Amino acid sequence: MRIYLVVVDETPEAGIALRFAARRAVKTGGGVEILTLMPPSEFGPWGGVQATIEEEARVHAEALVAGAAGTLLEESGLRPSITLKQGDGPKIIREMIAANPDIAALVLGAAAAGAPGPLVTHFAGADAGVLPIPLMIIPGSLTRDDIDRLS
Repeated sequence: MRIYLVVVDETPEAGIALRFAARRAVKTGGGVEILTLMPPSEFGPWGGVQATIEEEARVHAEALVAGAAGTLLEESGLRPSITLKQGDGPKIIREMIAANPDIAALVLGAAAAGAPGPLVTHFAGADAGVLPIPLMIIPGSLTRDDIDRLS
């Protein structure tokens, strides 16, 4: 099965990328893998405080991904796979792609204004020629109708 890997965060462009991936998956008989990344832990002398911060980040990330999965199910009927990982985003993405040969494309959303974001910058730059799958960068300026028309 063709899987579209989408990185979801709180940005509007992540929702646009998710909608595009879902529409493509429906049309190609594929699926969607939602990945939410949490920043790596910072080890310090205040372990209890750090543990509380990490737990709050995890709860927030789980709520974010649950909302995205619910929207995806409601709009497309697809039940996505969900992955929540902590650490270096590009490294985690490369590991996921290497571990799952069904992942057919990495779908990222680019901000409508300003910098495109660290993952888009990384994968369109440093790793652009070495990914074993296509990279789809979805412009954050697209409307729902634009996405439906293009996907």
